[in-house]
Amino acid sequence: MEIDLKGAIDLHFHAGPDVRERKLTYLEAAQQAQEAGMKAILIKSHSTITADIASLIQPLVRDLLIFGGIALNYPLGGLNPAAVETAMKLGAKQVWMPTLDAANQHRCEGKRGGITILKRGGGLKKEVIQILEILSGSDAILSTGHLSPKESLTLVEGAQRKGIERIVITHPDHFYVQMPVEMQKDLASRGVFFDRCFPTARTSPLTMEGMAKRIREVGVDSTILTSDFGQPENPFPVDGLRGYIQQLIGLGFSLQEIDQMVRINPSKLLNL
Repeated sequence: MEIDLKGAIDLHFHAGPDVRERKLTYLEAAQQAQEAGMKAILIKSHSTITADIASLIQPLVRDLLIFGGIALNYPLGGLNPAAVETAMKLGAKQVWMPTLDAANQHRCEGKRGGITILKRGGGLKKEVIQILEILSGSDAILSTGHLSPKESLTLVEGAQRKGIERIVITHPDHFYVQMPVEMQKDLASRGVFFDRCFPTARTSPLTMEGMAKRIREVGVDSTILTSDFGQPENPFPVDGLRGYIQQLIGLGFSLQEIDQMVRINPSKLLNL
């Protein structure tokens, strides 16, 4: 079965230039997405703002919307409200809490340090509250990055108190996150979305069958499908997204359900 990506959106993939080796450049990723008939892509970097990169590439690619964002890792000052404010002025559509530099990931890797969003008493740090205030009233997406489930839950509660509506749990079934399914169901009932990246042996304990079951458990209406590809050893992001869809269809998902997860839900998050 030929998988049609017309109108599809990928909110999570990696390209270069980057401090890590990547399979393709941002421009090449945009050109491939355009050739596939996709509606939009959102480019992600662990180490730099990508909103300005998106603006530079946009005039070179027709019939495709290109967005960028910021991940709050050490290269950008960690939990840095000034960096978030700058990214927003540059047109950022997504703000990720710490990813590679999250304290939760450091613990999983057996390393010390890293960035946590919580004070010792358990509440959100002052800088996180300032970041939420910057995002409040905007149409940007708040994503949890590689935070622990406890941190993510506290962040969601704080964000919703600030009136932030577009919230995404970043790959909840990743080895570094592994958010309990009951917590996912609870957050889905609060209007939170889940960025469910293509599961690989390197990134997730779930097989594709396990991912299909998890989507059924938590719901299609709260799921967005993304590739998270761009690494040299993986397929190109467009090919990865197409393969992801094909496998889920083989596991019983209807074209209407796929449409919800790759077109309708991400369009809602991007306010398109």
